[in-house]
Amino acid sequence: MSLERWVRPCIYGMSGYVPGEQPAAGQRVVKLNTNENPHAVPPVVLEALAVALNEGLRLYPPPDAAPVREAAARAFGVDARGVVAGNGSDDLLTMIMRACVDPGETVAAPDPTYTLYPTLTRMQGGNYQAVPWLEDGGLPVAALAETGAKVIFVTRPNAPTGHAVPLAQVAALCRTAPGVVVLDEAYGEFADDHGLPLLAEHPNLIVTRSFSKSRSLAGLRIGLGFMSPALAEQLHKVRDSYNLDRLAQVAAVAVLEHLPAFQFAIETVKAERIRTTLSLTARGFRVAPSQANFVLAQIPAGPLSGAEWVALLKERGILVRHFPADPRLADKLRITIGTAAEMSALLAAVDWIQGQAG
Repeated sequence: MSLERWVRPCIYGMSGYVPGEQPAAGQRVVKLNTNENPHAVPPVVLEALAVALNEGLRLYPPPDAAPVREAAARAFGVDARGVVAGNGSDDLLTMIMRACVDPGETVAAPDPTYTLYPTLTRMQGGNYQAVPWLEDGGLPVAALAETGAKVIFVTRPNAPTGHAVPLAQVAALCRTAPGVVVLDEAYGEFADDHGLPLLAEHPNLIVTRSFSKSRSLAGLRIGLGFMSPALAEQLHKVRDSYNLDRLAQVAAVAVLEHLPAFQFAIETVKAERIRTTLSLTARGFRVAPSQANFVLAQIPAGPLSGAEWVALLKERGILVRHFPADPRLADKLRITIGTAAEMSALLAAVDWIQGQAG
């Protein structure tokens, strides 16, 4: 085969994004590796989906997801013309790259962060520039702006660290960056504040949200982008046709019209995040403060490596995320906050491992 001649060089030579491990069908595990919400979808959303299961499924959905965009405008007090819906927030990130980045141009982000950004950049034939976070975890505003990047990604709260930089630093970046600033708020509902108020003063800002985390709908792939109407018009040009299916649109509208129905689950995750942090710290882990629905925990000093911790937890039916390729993260585990029972199972597995190692 002549794949090397048929495929674009930037694609042939790159590694694809590797998502967290998915258990096999029927395999029973405590899944704490992909930051899904452990709580059930509220009945009001399921009822809306049940009503939508009719002959209308043979028809295309609204091509620009207008009902979703209008519901989002009502829910968040923004202009519907500045809302773009996506097949998950990753779809919105792809649209932004298609619209803004030509081959050879630069994309930048603080580092470490979401590992999809370099992949999206290479798909466009762009140059990805990773800029280290400041020592205190702050946003390296000047260094990011000096890259001259067409697109700068800022994940807030950040993955995998879980910390949220002050919004004033994001605003400073918007003022100094020569290109578009994307505030990726996939975990924003678990944080103390959010970036939507910044949109009014910063026309180069795009805020993205996901329904996979706080809204318990990872299986339907729904994301929203908030921006100026002028920027939204450009993203619509590169959006896949009918990119949000009919059922996803029905679910998204139901969510946006019943946001208070999700607040209990969000607060429960926050409370369990505190308990997990304290419990792991008591067991010798160093756990960074988190405003997301996960924690990043440095393993205790001892004979076990990060990879060995992952393997032993998996033997006990617990899946967590590990990033062995990055030396800064190799001794750390990213652990999704699940239900109280799931986190108790994690802690019991940790106790068993430490007992065996000791």
